[in-house]
Amino acid sequence: MTSNTKIIEDGRSCSIAIIGSGAVGCYYGGRLAQHGNDVHFLMRSDFDHVRQHGLQIRSPLGDFELPHVPCHLTTADIGPCDLVIIAMKATANEALLDLLPPLLKPDTILLTLQNGLGSDDFLAQHFGSQRVMGGLCFVCINRISPGVIHHIAQGQIALGEHHGPPQARTHDLAAEFQRCGIECHIEPSLIAARWKKLVWNIPFNGLSIAAGGIDTAAILANAALERRVRDLMREIIDTANQLGHDIPLSLIDTMIERTRTMSAYKPSSLIDFLAGHEVELDAIWGEPVRRAAMAGISMPTVEELYQQLCSAVSSRQHD
Repeated sequence: MTSNTKIIEDGRSCSIAIIGSGAVGCYYGGRLAQHGNDVHFLMRSDFDHVRQHGLQIRSPLGDFELPHVPCHLTTADIGPCDLVIIAMKATANEALLDLLPPLLKPDTILLTLQNGLGSDDFLAQHFGSQRVMGGLCFVCINRISPGVIHHIAQGQIALGEHHGPPQARTHDLAAEFQRCGIECHIEPSLIAARWKKLVWNIPFNGLSIAAGGIDTAAILANAALERRVRDLMREIIDTANQLGHDIPLSLIDTMIERTRTMSAYKPSSLIDFLAGHEVELDAIWGEPVRRAAMAGISMPTVEELYQQLCSAVSSRQHD
């Protein structure tokens, strides 16, 4: 397979597997299915409900339902696809070594929508860099009950290649997302885009837990916490720039003002923490600190938050 492989042939829908059918996977998979693509969902907890009742998406862009959803308990039941969208937590990536092979054709593309750093490299190591694309989701979204997804705000995807500049297939996939009502733009550098997203994820996902289980509005309503958000953002941007990823400091004000429009939004890491699920400690906080250290750069503010989160998760497990 070459990086210029065409994803969607003219006049034919794309066969897509969604691995990780939580809020993100069901929302974007639902949008793609709504507009005619052949989308199959790997499901666990919601399997029986969705098989009987379908999916509901509640969105400011318009609610819709998919009454008949192809959902499966194994990837062997799905079979080879054109595109595999990975939306599961990065904490479960080792499971992909068994989940992905039944889905692969010679030209199957793997698109990871996972948070943090490292997932693209993991897929490239085991399945070949030429297959791998990454997408960064900027979306406020929650699964509010079995088979019901609440899209609150935003929803755009930033798309990039694991290795090298955008290719024909990058533009093809971006166009297909756009056709399906998903705002999408192409990033010249996926790794730079991932650092840019960390500017939001590290402080807001982290402080929502470290400050006692509070939402984004409560974080920004507290002057001391807002200062800490700004300090964290500044350190992440400084580190990214030293690593060769050009991110302007003006992004701090842009992100904070955009977050004010989200109202009382609970970040995904807080939801996982409160539910007793695994938190993506390594991908979002640990890996950036390690990569910086390998380059001789210290991130004391981020590392302090990382240690707080490790302690919070450890304490929760022992309660």
